[in-house]
Amino acid sequence: MLRQIKATAERSSDTLFGDFLGAAALMVMLVAGLYLPGLV
Repeated sequence: MLRQIKATAERSSDTLFGDFLGAAALMVMLVAGLYLPGLV
């Protein structure tokens, strides 16, 4: 199983960083959206 995960990560290494940035951006927007009503 570990070998399969490693092979998948190597095959998708081109898009892995972009996917990580997209997920991080979604998390930032979620946290900002949850805290925004409390600040107004």
